[in-house]
Parts: sequence; C-alpha cells; structure tokens
Amino acid sequence: MKNSKVKTVGILTSGGDAPGLNSAIRGLCEAGMNCYNMKFVGILNGYKGFEAGQCISIEKETLPQLLTLGGTFLGSTREKPFKNKEKDSKTGLSAVDSIKKYYKKWKLDALVVLGGNGSNTTAGLLSQEGLNVIGLPKTIDNDIVHTNYSFGFQTAVNIASDAISMIHTTASSHSRVMVVEVMGHKAGWIGLHSGIASGADVILLPEIPYDKKSVAKKILENHKAGKKYSIVVVSEGAMNKEEAQLDKKAFKKERASMPCSMGERVAKEIEELTGLETRCTVLGHLQRAGEPLPYDRVMATLFGASCADYLARGDFGKILVWQNDQIVGIPLLDVASQVKNVGLDEPLVKAAKSVGICFGD
Repeated sequence: MKNSKVKTVGILTSGGDAPGLNSAIRGLCEAGMNCYNMKFVGILNGYKGFEAGQCISIEKETLPQLLTLGGTFLGSTREKPFKNKEKDSKTGLSAVDSIKKYYKKWKLDALVVLGGNGSNTTAGLLSQEGLNVIGLPKTIDNDIVHTNYSFGFQTAVNIASDAISMIHTTASSHSRVMVVEVMGHKAGWIGLHSGIASGADVILLPEIPYDKKSVAKKILENHKAGKKYSIVVVSEGAMNKEEAQLDKKAFKKERASMPCSMGERVAKEIEELTGLETRCTVLGHLQRAGEPLPYDRVMATLFGASCADYLARGDFGKILVWQNDQIVGIPLLDVASQVKNVGLDEPLVKAAKSVGICFGD
C-alpha cells in the first residue's frame, strides 16, 4: 500500500449527466482503495445535495457494476452555490457555508468534482475557500478549455451519428430535406463531428453564423444535381448572421421568444425558400443516454485512476485534462467561465468544406 496525504474523499457529479461518469467514479474508487486505502463518500445530487448534507458511503462491492452503467448513480443538479447569497432560514448559513460545514463534518480530506465548465468553476471557487479540490472534465459538449477530450463526448457523437445515418433512408424514400437538431448550446463539437461522420450536406454551428439563403442554395444545388434528398445537422445554439450582431441581452430575449426549437426554425426556413418538403427531428436527451462507449469507459477509468494519484500527492486545486496524449493537471480557475469553441481554422471545418459540406456562411 502506497502512502497518501488523504484518507477520506468526497465525490460529487454536477451539471448535465454524461456517459462515463460512473466509469470515472469506479476508476477513482478502485485505484484509491487498492493503492492508497482511501475511503470515499458519495455526495448525492451535486452541489445542491452537498448543501443539504446528503451523502452515502461508497463500498467496494458496488464498484464493478458502475463501469458500463450510464448516467450517474450519485444524481446531479445544476446548482451554483456561489450565486445563491441567501441564508437558510433554519441554519442561518449560506449555500457555500453549508458546503464548508459538511466538508468538515464528514471529515473530508479532499473533494473530487466531476463536471463541465460551470461545475469546475464552482470547484475552483471552493478551492479558494480552503477546500482541497480536484476536478475531472465531464461534458458531452467537449467544450472545456485546455483539454482535447472530455468523457461522454464520444458516446454522444456516436448516438447522434447513428441517428443521422438512419435518417438518410427515410429522407431518400420520400425525397425530403431532413433537419436533425443535436446538442451544443455554445459549442458545436457534437454537430461538427456527427455531421461529418454521417454524411450531412449542411452543418450549422453556434460559432459560424449562417445565412438562410446560402443554406437554401446548397440544397437546391443538390436537387438540381440529381440528389433527391438533403441532410442538415443543426446545433441547438446555432444562429443566423443577424442574431450574431445582437448583444447578449438582446440575443437571449430573441431566443426566449422563439416559438420552436432551432432545428424546427431552420426546417421552416428551408421549406419556405426551396419549396421542398422538409422535416425536423430533435435528438435531445438521447445524446446523454445509455451506456458509455468502450472509448469513454477507458478514458474515464484513466482519469479516475490518475485522480487517485493526484489526491495521494496532495496536488489540489487542479482539473485533470488530456493534452498531448497524456493526463496533466492545470489550475481549476484556468478553465473557469470559459468555453472551447469550434474555430474557423479548425482542421475538421476545413476538411468538411473541402468535401462539399456547407456551413451556411
């Protein structure tokens, strides 16, 4: 058994669920127990559960089943404790003070947060409050800065790609334009990868404002060339060129008043401009669902096991990221409130354009 600076570790999952969360928890706990004799406390329902003192003891016999299990067995919420300044009427404590109370009450030596941008921003702030924290990069959107990979992304891309590939047959049978909306509110990595993998004709991303006339032109060109159907992949956060000129407040107001999803709006625009029958499918939460792909299981296990080593060394205040084919730790606040966007110079964008995919720009 190796020496460790920590004995008891709290684990929480926060934000939207992603395939691979349970795999990472298993990797962390198995490595921590086997190599360092660590004990683990599972904090239920993210930061909200932490504030309320909700926890369980994670026992070794429960770990094997977690490898292939989708979702998170600990539960998750999108609570942001630093934005909640109100004090509890019963305890007189703020959300952050409640977290610090239970961290001390449970005699935690460290906290591991599995989450995306917002969750790891909170983790960084808790680190500044004196808690020993390490973050792990979880998000199907793959939009955490300074890491080439976030577990859950590959499974989400696979689900979206399979769905879009199947849409081809019904689109061809009825000579329709089929619009498929995928997740990606601020970053279009799922749309980019799944669109290329499934042979889309058009891909619309949040980072590349589109002109609906350019989209219609591409589809009509397909039609004139003898291709009787077209496939359009739309990230939920896609925007047209007019919307891209709005400030943040005006854009939010515009989106709040939109009577349909982004994919449905694009479908209506295409049908109006081309006269071609157009349908929309919104994949939604299917992209978060089911068991993780082997790749996500392997990578999540690697992240979890590596986290145990960081805990044992007392190397806190870090988020573990994937760079140059290895896991490294960088300061949590280096990723705070940032989004890794698809750039116009992204090699995959250039490759997609070279094979004839239109981005509406």
